[in-house]
Amino acid sequence: MPLKNIRPVLLKSSWFNELPDNIVDQLVAICKPKKLQASELLHRKNDPADGLYCVLSGRIRISNYTLKGKELILTWLQPGNWFGEISLFDGLPRTHDAHAEEETELLKIPATAFSTLLARQPELYPHFMRLLCQRVRATFSLIDETAALSLKGQLCKRLLLLGEGLEQQKTTDSPSTLSLSQESLALLINTSRQTVNKLLQEIQHENAIELHYGKIKILKYEKLLALSQI
Repeated sequence: MPLKNIRPVLLKSSWFNELPDNIVDQLVAICKPKKLQASELLHRKNDPADGLYCVLSGRIRISNYTLKGKELILTWLQPGNWFGEISLFDGLPRTHDAHAEEETELLKIPATAFSTLLARQPELYPHFMRLLCQRVRATFSLIDETAALSLKGQLCKRLLLLGEGLEQQKTTDSPSTLSLSQESLALLINTSRQTVNKLLQEIQHENAIELHYGKIKILKYEKLLALSQI
């Protein structure tokens, strides 16, 4: 991605958008580009941390595996999302696997450059602590969602969150369309593809979404929001 196109993508992140201009300039200056092919591994769970990343284009799948080898998807990270800060701060290994869901471009702040920057300018810590706190809040929200919502509610909540991510990137008024297989959604909420198909049909019947092969068009966010509370 050309350098002139990088900053608008970075500013899709509410965290990055609120940083002072001088900090933005410093972060961009130490970033390195990285490209991944579809299905390529970025890092595995328990790998040492090598840097802080931001998605520029494409999508990163964050997941874990059960003892029986079944993949459990936590989320997909879309353009503008930063990730990897936890291991940089606590010095412990990566908490999840990260794969490119499709051809993906990343920006990477190498771990050594990150440490050097903070050692030279400790006043930057509050800005990165805010990013870390956002991650903690998102994790608590996920725990609440899993414990309190039905599978239908969980599915609607995930569709809502993924759709809102696309909304931030849109340049037209057309409905947001998610490119997701039903198998991927099943892994996301830890159920079967058949159950997801049944739930999606119900949600479509309520005119919240429109189903196409490998794609889900979001028609009414307010309806998805209501369904995500059940």
